[in-house]
Amino acid sequence: MVVCSCTSQPPVHIDPLQAILADGDSTLSYVLQNGEKHEIQIRYTQVDRDKNNEPILTSFSFKEDENKYFYPASTVKMPVAFLALQRLNEIQEELSNDEINRHSRLKYGAGMNPQEVMTVDSSSPTGYPQVAHFIEQIFSVSDNEAYNRLYEFLGQDYINEELRKKGVFKNSRIRTRVGIEGFDTEANKYTNPIKILSMNGEELLSQDEYYALYDDFPEVSRTSKGIAYYDEDQDTIVQEAFDMSEKNFISLRDLEASLQRVIFPNLFETDQQFRVTEDQYDFLYRIMPMPPLGFSYHQDTGHEYYDSYVKFFYNGDSHDPISDYIRVFNKVGWAYGTLTDCSYIIDTKNKIEFFLTATILTNENQTFNDGKYEYEEVGLPFFSSLGRSVYQYELQRRRPYIPDFGNLVREKQ
Repeated sequence: MVVCSCTSQPPVHIDPLQAILADGDSTLSYVLQNGEKHEIQIRYTQVDRDKNNEPILTSFSFKEDENKYFYPASTVKMPVAFLALQRLNEIQEELSNDEINRHSRLKYGAGMNPQEVMTVDSSSPTGYPQVAHFIEQIFSVSDNEAYNRLYEFLGQDYINEELRKKGVFKNSRIRTRVGIEGFDTEANKYTNPIKILSMNGEELLSQDEYYALYDDFPEVSRTSKGIAYYDEDQDTIVQEAFDMSEKNFISLRDLEASLQRVIFPNLFETDQQFRVTEDQYDFLYRIMPMPPLGFSYHQDTGHEYYDSYVKFFYNGDSHDPISDYIRVFNKVGWAYGTLTDCSYIIDTKNKIEFFLTATILTNENQTFNDGKYEYEEVGLPFFSSLGRSVYQYELQRRRPYIPDFGNLVREKQ
């Protein structure tokens, strides 16, 4: 049989993500060779603009599985931050009171143990708890208490019902506070009594302690992890898998869906958007890409914050500054050996933009909750290598129209 090399063949369409991964550096290749052990999932979404500057999104994935569990850690803070602004707007409308806004004072009482009172916040510029400062803390340094207080402000029912209604959540759920001891599954259903006060201390709203009833949480697979775990109560290693079935979960798709509704709200029907104002969008666009030291109250903390402290895809494996023309709108998470990042990245000089979301497990000994993970050795180098590879691909990718980033781009502080 003669094979003619000149025979006309249909064009071969190569998945760009597969091409990016195949051409990656040695760090990327090494980790991908052990992809199953590291439970890697990647989602990459190209952004093109039409002649009217409207975005067109095209997504590609590697090992992505919405039914496969990974621990999302602090990434849950992102949709909760967006919902907190929405809820303030609803309360403002219900009470017809413009004094209720993201700068209003919050006063937390304590109901069921181990809830704690919070009436002052020494880290806040005003000295009081307020939604605006909590959101800044979430995106600048991934502060746990800031998220926990917004979780308590909203309650488990509101969070899950709203995200489900918007089409943000498919298989995901937010059921717990993070980074705090004493709250089991039942205790996390209770949220503190809260008062909203004007800046001069006048009570504007009183909200009782609330008990969550929502239980429509879809099942996902592989919620039992590893071969052992450290039991803090017993101070011992238990030789059995770590059960994560009662913990938070957000799939890569649902993380990206949350972020896309803030970056490009007009791509979605009104009932699928977060109900926030233009001023609140501007607030988010300003603070989300801002480095930690762009906030004055982080400059005197004595903590070694650096530009990529919570930006894994861009210089995540170094302390080098992020270029002035780069903006990273994102949320990361790291806990139990799992690192995750969901990012929308803009290059204002080269006029490129893209979404990139990924997760990796770095737990060589397969023992959970023992604090022995390979974040620095494996996780962060993987994220930085992946981010650089996609970025270099985007630099070479042809676009039909040059994007105008509009109000997404602000001067860095």
